[in-house]
Amino acid sequence: MLQKIKRLSMQRWPWMLLILSCLGLLASALYFQYGLNLQPCIKCIYIRSAFVGVLVAAIIGLLAPANALFRLLALFGVLASAGFGIMQANELLHIEQLLAEGGFFSCALFAEFPTWMPLDQWLPAVFEPTGSCGDTSWQFLDKSMAFWSAVSLWVYAVIAAILLLSQPVRISNNPYRD
Repeated sequence: MLQKIKRLSMQRWPWMLLILSCLGLLASALYFQYGLNLQPCIKCIYIRSAFVGVLVAAIIGLLAPANALFRLLALFGVLASAGFGIMQANELLHIEQLLAEGGFFSCALFAEFPTWMPLDQWLPAVFEPTGSCGDTSWQFLDKSMAFWSAVSLWVYAVIAAILLLSQPVRISNNPYRD
């Protein structure tokens, strides 16, 4: 079983599928921002940057999936980016819950990206926070965008963890072995 999973990670189409899913989610975020005028808060921007991290890691995996170094770098990148996004989404879910219960919360107005990668300055149309935290004006199946982002990132993280666990397995070329 683990051999099949490892073989899957050594092919290009799963990495392309990951890239397409990230691009779809990022495109939908931009549609919500510019098409539906739902302005992103600082946590939304951090979640968006986590999806970009997954996207970049998937591109690394697509470049040379048969190369163990590229594959491991990509898998660890997906796992780290998804983990960061899950943390941000969980914080945003707590903020939403606090505000729903009548509490008060104010989030940062400016993004704090590293000085070597100021995404909010490089691409302000994509990474500049313009909204306030806790706005749940859009919901699907009674759940907020933060919830669905967390679900997506959890799926990415679980798949990356399973693929990472399969990497030490040696693949047999014996046609009589299962």
